[in-house]
Amino acid sequence: MSILKVGIVQQSCDRNRENNIAKSIAGIRECAANGAQLVVLQELHTGIYFCQAEETDMFDLAETIPGPSTEAFSAIAKECNVVLVTSLFERRAAGIYHNTAVVFESNGSMVGKYRKMHIPDDPAYYEKFYFTPGDIGFEPLQTSVGKLGVLVCWDQWYPEAARLMALAGAEVLIYPTAIGWESTDTQEEKNRQHDAWQIVQRGHAVANGLPVITVNRVGLEPDWTGVTNGIQFWGQSFVAGPQGELLHLSSSDKEENTVVDLDLARSENVRRIWPFLRDRRIDAYGDLLKRYRD
Repeated sequence: MSILKVGIVQQSCDRNRENNIAKSIAGIRECAANGAQLVVLQELHTGIYFCQAEETDMFDLAETIPGPSTEAFSAIAKECNVVLVTSLFERRAAGIYHNTAVVFESNGSMVGKYRKMHIPDDPAYYEKFYFTPGDIGFEPLQTSVGKLGVLVCWDQWYPEAARLMALAGAEVLIYPTAIGWESTDTQEEKNRQHDAWQIVQRGHAVANGLPVITVNRVGLEPDWTGVTNGIQFWGQSFVAGPQGELLHLSSSDKEENTVVDLDLARSENVRRIWPFLRDRRIDAYGDLLKRYRD
Protein backbone atom coordinates (compact mmCIF):
# COMPACT_ATOMS: atom_id res chain seq x y z
CA MET A 1 0.00 0.00 0.00
CA SER A 2 1.55 3.28 -1.12
CA ILE A 3 -1.31 5.79 -0.85
CA LEU A 4 -2.93 5.73 2.58
CA LYS A 5 -6.18 7.64 3.00
CA VAL A 6 -6.11 9.19 6.48
CA GLY A 7 -9.20 10.56 8.19
CA ILE A 8 -8.80 13.16 10.93
CA VAL A 9 -11.67 14.10 13.25
CA GLN A 10 -11.30 17.55 14.82
CA GLN A 11 -14.12 18.24 17.30
CA SER A 12 -15.19 20.26 20.30
CA CYS A 13 -16.13 18.51 23.54
CA ASP A 14 -18.42 19.21 26.48
CA ARG A 15 -19.49 17.44 29.68
CA ASN A 16 -22.00 15.25 27.83
CA ARG A 17 -20.03 12.04 27.30
CA GLU A 18 -22.66 10.43 25.08
CA ASN A 19 -22.75 13.52 22.87
CA ASN A 20 -18.96 13.55 22.51
CA ILE A 21 -18.82 9.86 21.59
CA ALA A 22 -21.68 10.27 19.13
CA LYS A 23 -19.84 13.17 17.52
CA SER A 24 -16.65 11.10 17.20
CA ILE A 25 -18.58 8.19 15.69
CA ALA A 26 -20.28 10.50 13.19
CA GLY A 27 -16.86 11.85 12.22
CA ILE A 28 -15.48 8.34 11.76
CA ARG A 29 -18.43 7.41 9.54
CA GLU A 30 -18.00 10.55 7.44
CA CYS A 31 -14.29 9.91 6.96
CA ALA A 32 -14.96 6.27 6.07
CA ALA A 33 -17.62 7.32 3.55
CA ASN A 34 -14.96 9.49 1.92
CA GLY A 35 -12.56 6.58 1.59
CA ALA A 36 -10.50 6.75 4.80
CA GLN A 37 -8.56 3.59 5.69
CA LEU A 38 -7.09 5.04 8.90
CA VAL A 39 -8.99 7.43 11.18
CA VAL A 40 -7.34 9.36 14.03
CA LEU A 41 -9.23 11.01 16.89
CA GLN A 42 -7.95 13.76 19.21
CA GLU A 43 -6.68 13.39 22.77
CA LEU A 44 -9.31 12.49 25.43
CA HIS A 45 -12.15 12.92 22.94
CA THR A 46 -14.89 11.46 25.15
CA GLY A 47 -15.04 14.48 27.46
CA ILE A 48 -13.82 17.90 28.49
CA TYR A 49 -10.14 18.55 29.09
CA PHE A 50 -10.54 18.04 32.84
CA CYS A 51 -6.88 18.81 33.65
CA GLN A 52 -7.55 22.55 33.89
CA ALA A 53 -7.95 22.00 37.65
CA GLU A 54 -7.02 19.39 40.25
CA GLU A 55 -10.19 17.69 41.51
CA THR A 56 -10.38 14.11 42.73
CA ASP A 57 -13.94 13.69 41.42
CA MET A 58 -12.51 13.83 37.89
CA PHE A 59 -11.01 10.39 38.39
CA ASP A 60 -14.57 9.10 38.06
CA LEU A 61 -14.24 9.84 34.33
CA ALA A 62 -11.62 7.11 33.93
CA GLU A 63 -12.56 3.68 32.64
CA THR A 64 -11.02 0.28 32.22
CA ILE A 65 -9.49 -0.94 28.97
CA PRO A 66 -11.29 -2.98 27.72
CA GLY A 67 -14.41 -1.11 28.80
CA PRO A 68 -17.49 0.75 27.52
CA SER A 69 -15.60 3.13 25.22
CA THR A 70 -13.38 0.46 23.70
CA GLU A 71 -16.52 -1.60 22.99
CA ALA A 72 -18.12 1.34 21.17
CA PHE A 73 -15.04 2.23 19.14
CA SER A 74 -14.28 -1.40 18.34
CA ALA A 75 -17.77 -1.70 16.87
CA ILE A 76 -17.46 1.45 14.74
CA ALA A 77 -14.00 0.42 13.46
CA LYS A 78 -15.51 -2.88 12.31
CA GLU A 79 -18.64 -1.25 10.88
CA CYS A 80 -16.60 1.24 8.85
CA ASN A 81 -13.74 -1.14 8.03
CA VAL A 82 -11.11 1.34 9.22
CA VAL A 83 -8.05 1.20 11.43
CA LEU A 84 -8.89 3.56 14.30
CA VAL A 85 -6.72 5.52 16.76
CA THR A 86 -8.57 6.60 19.91
CA SER A 87 -7.52 8.33 23.16
CA LEU A 88 -8.98 7.43 26.56
CA PHE A 89 -8.60 8.12 30.29
CA GLU A 90 -7.60 4.67 31.53
CA ARG A 91 -8.32 3.33 35.02
CA ARG A 92 -5.66 0.67 35.41
CA ALA A 93 -6.22 0.17 39.15
CA ALA A 94 -7.34 2.21 42.13
CA GLY A 95 -4.95 5.17 42.22
CA ILE A 96 -3.26 4.32 38.90
CA TYR A 97 -4.63 6.15 35.88
CA HIS A 98 -3.13 6.67 32.44
CA ASN A 99 -3.65 8.86 29.39
CA THR A 100 -3.87 6.05 26.87
CA ALA A 101 -4.16 5.77 23.10
CA VAL A 102 -5.91 2.61 21.89
CA VAL A 103 -5.65 1.32 18.31
CA PHE A 104 -8.25 -0.89 16.65
CA GLU A 105 -7.88 -2.99 13.53
CA SER A 106 -10.47 -2.72 10.74
CA ASN A 107 -12.12 -5.93 11.97
CA GLY A 108 -12.74 -4.34 15.38
CA SER A 109 -10.00 -6.17 17.24
CA MET A 110 -7.77 -4.19 19.61
CA VAL A 111 -4.26 -4.00 18.16
CA GLY A 112 -2.71 -2.49 21.26
CA LYS A 113 -2.27 0.67 23.27
CA TYR A 114 0.24 3.35 24.14
CA ARG A 115 0.36 5.06 27.52
CA LYS A 116 1.49 8.69 27.40
CA MET A 117 5.08 8.89 28.61
CA HIS A 118 5.69 12.63 29.03
CA ILE A 119 3.27 14.25 31.48
CA PRO A 120 3.07 18.06 31.76
CA ASP A 121 2.34 20.13 34.86
CA ASP A 122 1.69 23.67 33.64
CA PRO A 123 -0.98 26.22 34.57
CA ALA A 124 -4.32 24.83 33.31
CA TYR A 125 -2.58 21.59 32.23
CA TYR A 126 -2.29 19.81 35.58
CA GLU A 127 -1.79 16.36 34.11
CA LYS A 128 0.68 15.07 36.70
CA PHE A 129 -2.16 15.11 39.21
CA TYR A 130 -4.15 12.69 37.06
CA PHE A 131 -1.83 10.57 34.93
CA THR A 132 0.78 7.99 35.88
CA PRO A 133 3.59 8.08 33.30
CA GLY A 134 3.40 5.31 30.74
CA ASP A 135 5.37 2.09 31.22
CA ILE A 136 4.88 0.38 27.85
CA GLY A 137 7.67 2.30 26.16
CA PHE A 138 7.85 3.60 22.62
CA GLU A 139 6.63 0.64 20.60
CA PRO A 140 4.91 1.06 17.21
CA LEU A 141 1.73 -0.92 16.59
CA GLN A 142 1.49 -3.10 13.49
CA THR A 143 -1.81 -2.74 11.63
CA SER A 144 -3.15 -3.63 8.21
CA VAL A 145 -2.38 -0.09 6.98
CA GLY A 146 1.16 0.05 8.34
CA LYS A 147 3.22 0.27 11.50
CA LEU A 148 1.89 3.19 13.54
CA GLY A 149 4.09 5.19 15.92
CA VAL A 150 1.35 6.47 18.21
CA LEU A 151 2.33 9.07 20.82
CA VAL A 152 0.15 11.55 22.77
CA CYS A 153 0.20 15.36 22.94
CA TRP A 154 3.07 16.42 25.28
CA ASP A 155 5.18 13.66 23.74
CA GLN A 156 5.25 15.79 20.60
CA TRP A 157 7.83 18.16 22.12
CA TYR A 158 10.39 15.36 22.56
CA PRO A 159 12.55 14.33 19.58
CA GLU A 160 13.70 11.28 21.54
CA ALA A 161 10.19 9.81 21.47
CA ALA A 162 9.79 10.30 17.73
CA ARG A 163 13.27 8.88 17.10
CA LEU A 164 12.67 5.75 19.16
CA MET A 165 9.44 5.10 17.28
CA ALA A 166 11.25 5.58 13.97
CA LEU A 167 14.10 3.27 15.01
CA ALA A 168 11.53 0.59 15.87
CA GLY A 169 10.15 0.70 12.33
CA ALA A 170 7.23 3.13 12.60
CA GLU A 171 5.97 4.19 9.17
CA VAL A 172 4.02 7.20 10.41
CA LEU A 173 4.03 9.28 13.62
CA ILE A 174 0.61 10.02 15.14
CA TYR A 175 -0.18 12.54 17.88
CA PRO A 176 -3.69 12.81 19.36
CA THR A 177 -3.56 16.23 21.02
CA ALA A 178 -5.33 18.78 23.25
CA ILE A 179 -3.61 22.16 23.22
CA GLY A 180 -4.77 25.75 23.10
CA TRP A 181 -4.40 29.35 24.23
CA GLU A 182 -5.21 31.15 27.46
CA SER A 183 -7.13 34.31 26.62
CA THR A 184 -4.80 36.70 28.46
CA ASP A 185 -1.88 35.84 26.15
CA THR A 186 -1.08 38.49 23.56
CA GLN A 187 -1.69 37.67 19.91
CA GLU A 188 2.07 37.67 19.36
CA GLU A 189 2.54 35.09 22.11
CA LYS A 190 -0.32 32.99 20.76
CA ASN A 191 1.34 32.97 17.34
CA ARG A 192 4.68 31.95 18.85
CA GLN A 193 3.10 29.09 20.80
CA HIS A 194 1.21 27.72 17.82
CA ASP A 195 4.16 28.05 15.45
CA ALA A 196 6.48 26.27 17.88
CA TRP A 197 3.96 23.44 18.24
CA GLN A 198 3.70 22.89 14.52
CA ILE A 199 7.38 23.44 13.76
CA VAL A 200 8.66 20.89 16.29
CA GLN A 201 6.42 18.18 14.88
CA ARG A 202 7.29 18.98 11.29
CA GLY A 203 10.89 18.74 12.50
CA HIS A 204 10.22 15.19 13.69
CA ALA A 205 8.97 14.40 10.19
CA VAL A 206 12.16 15.79 8.65
CA ALA A 207 14.60 14.25 11.14
CA ASN A 208 13.07 10.79 10.78
CA GLY A 209 11.91 10.86 7.17
CA LEU A 210 8.37 9.99 8.24
CA PRO A 211 4.93 11.58 7.82
CA VAL A 212 3.25 13.07 10.90
CA ILE A 213 -0.48 13.12 11.71
CA THR A 214 -1.59 15.47 14.50
CA VAL A 215 -5.23 15.83 15.56
CA ASN A 216 -6.19 18.59 18.01
CA ARG A 217 -9.48 19.54 19.63
CA VAL A 218 -11.18 22.86 18.94
CA GLY A 219 -13.40 25.31 20.83
CA LEU A 220 -13.43 27.19 24.13
CA GLU A 221 -13.60 25.10 27.30
CA PRO A 222 -14.24 27.27 30.38
CA ASP A 223 -12.29 26.89 33.62
CA TRP A 224 -15.11 25.90 35.99
CA THR A 225 -13.03 27.05 38.97
CA GLY A 226 -12.76 30.60 37.62
CA VAL A 227 -8.98 30.76 38.08
CA THR A 228 -8.41 31.37 34.36
CA ASN A 229 -10.65 32.27 31.45
CA GLY A 230 -10.44 28.72 30.14
CA ILE A 231 -8.59 27.25 27.18
CA GLN A 232 -9.31 28.16 23.58
CA PHE A 233 -8.22 24.97 21.84
CA TRP A 234 -6.68 26.04 18.58
CA GLY A 235 -7.57 23.11 16.32
CA GLN A 236 -5.34 23.35 13.24
CA SER A 237 -4.92 19.60 13.03
CA PHE A 238 -2.43 18.81 10.31
CA VAL A 239 -0.71 16.18 8.22
CA ALA A 240 2.92 16.64 7.17
CA GLY A 241 5.01 14.61 4.75
CA PRO A 242 8.50 13.17 5.36
CA GLN A 243 10.20 16.46 4.45
CA GLY A 244 7.96 18.38 6.81
CA GLU A 245 5.77 19.65 3.99
CA LEU A 246 2.20 20.49 5.00
CA LEU A 247 -0.28 18.23 3.23
CA HIS A 248 -3.29 19.44 5.19
CA LEU A 249 -4.10 22.09 7.80
CA SER A 250 -7.51 22.26 9.49
CA SER A 251 -9.14 25.46 10.65
CA SER A 252 -8.56 27.02 14.06
CA ASP A 253 -12.21 27.38 15.02
CA LYS A 254 -14.35 24.73 13.30
CA GLU A 255 -15.14 21.07 13.72
CA GLU A 256 -13.90 19.23 10.66
CA ASN A 257 -13.73 15.69 9.35
CA THR A 258 -11.13 15.47 6.64
CA VAL A 259 -9.53 12.75 4.50
CA VAL A 260 -5.94 13.26 3.37
CA ASP A 261 -3.91 11.17 0.91
CA LEU A 262 -0.57 10.10 2.35
CA ASP A 263 2.07 8.55 0.08
CA LEU A 264 3.95 6.16 2.35
CA ALA A 265 6.44 5.28 -0.41
CA ARG A 266 7.91 8.79 -0.23
CA SER A 267 9.54 8.01 3.11
CA GLU A 268 12.05 5.62 1.59
CA ASN A 269 12.79 7.97 -1.28
CA VAL A 270 13.38 10.84 1.15
CA ARG A 271 15.61 8.70 3.38
CA ARG A 272 17.73 7.83 0.33
CA ILE A 273 18.52 11.47 -0.39
CA TRP A 274 18.59 12.56 3.26
CA PRO A 275 20.12 9.54 5.06
CA PHE A 276 20.01 10.97 8.57
CA LEU A 277 19.59 7.55 10.16
CA ARG A 278 22.70 6.28 8.37
CA ASP A 279 24.85 9.13 9.64
CA ARG A 280 23.88 9.01 13.30
CA ARG A 281 26.92 8.81 15.62
CA ILE A 282 25.49 6.26 18.01
CA ASP A 283 28.95 5.78 19.55
CA ALA A 284 28.91 9.39 20.79
CA TYR A 285 25.40 9.80 22.19
CA GLY A 286 25.79 8.13 25.58
CA ASP A 287 25.33 11.37 27.51
CA LEU A 288 21.77 11.67 26.20
CA LEU A 289 20.86 9.34 29.06
CA LYS A 290 21.92 12.00 31.57
CA ARG A 291 19.53 14.63 32.93
CA TYR A 292 22.15 17.31 32.23
CA ARG A 293 25.83 17.32 31.30
CA ASP A 294 27.45 18.95 34.33
